[in-house]
Amino acid sequence: MKQIILFLIFSFITISLFSQANITENELQDHLRFLTSESNAGRPPGGKINRKIVKYIINDFKHAGIKSYHGKYKQKFYADLRVYEDQPKKDHVKTYNVIGYIEGNDPKLKNEIIVLGAHYDHLGMGGPSSKSDKRNTIHYGADDNASGTAALLEIAEKLVSQKSKLKRSIFFIAFGAEEHGLLGSKHFVNNSVVPISQIKLMINMDMVGRLNDEKHVYMGGAGTFPNGVEIMTILGKGQGLNPIVHAGSVGGSDHVSFYKKDISVIGIHTGGHPQYHTPEDTLDLINLEGQKAVSEYVYQTVLSIAINPDELHFIRQD
Repeated sequence: MKQIILFLIFSFITISLFSQANITENELQDHLRFLTSESNAGRPPGGKINRKIVKYIINDFKHAGIKSYHGKYKQKFYADLRVYEDQPKKDHVKTYNVIGYIEGNDPKLKNEIIVLGAHYDHLGMGGPSSKSDKRNTIHYGADDNASGTAALLEIAEKLVSQKSKLKRSIFFIAFGAEEHGLLGSKHFVNNSVVPISQIKLMINMDMVGRLNDEKHVYMGGAGTFPNGVEIMTILGKGQGLNPIVHAGSVGGSDHVSFYKKDISVIGIHTGGHPQYHTPEDTLDLINLEGQKAVSEYVYQTVLSIAINPDELHFIRQD
């Protein structure tokens, strides 16, 4: 435990001395404003809107200096969309995972990959997963999960400024069709662009925009890798947050697809709220200051693990 604390203190000093890019409330807000715009109509999988959002994410990766893996940012797949029980099944739609990449520098550890992920889709105009009685109404999905997507883009940009220090490699994945059954992450783990054994940890952000007054950040799966509970507790408190850290309680978002493949995971969120899966999950309710703090926390986590040479291995939790 003492060794972990010393390493994390050293990491904080190194990060503060050399960090160049910043995660800002303005940039988070800009991403959120685009993702929750009327023209994006709740970000349903498939079609013109989906392609526009994918293009936005790719352009942001490029602008930040996040490379594609072997020349491809897009991983295409087909999604069967959920429908009401009284409606016929829809034809499946073409959608995408978007994958960015920073290669590590250690000759051996660069073959070990940390995945940072967030799903970019939402419910469109509602559908069977909606908690509202308002049919055919835009479900903006500001917290779920424009917040995670915005954080992903900002954290990726900041990690580029530290790429010379990274030992392990990092994949940034914006998943499609999560709301229809974790379809993007299921497709990725079954069609991974790297041998699945190289992925040592997956960190998932789903609903990270509503930090409460007590500054609670909730996470499950921290016990699936060595010293995970201690690391997440120390780093969270170092950011002035009050992390609620569970060794197990893996949860129900895209990280579950990785856990089922015996990959260590952390699922991070800021808690549920009455606007979940309703049209009222809107930008004005996002706590931008809180989201910035959570994004910094996740950034510190990824960076600390990527520069720490200690072994990462999977630990199953009941």
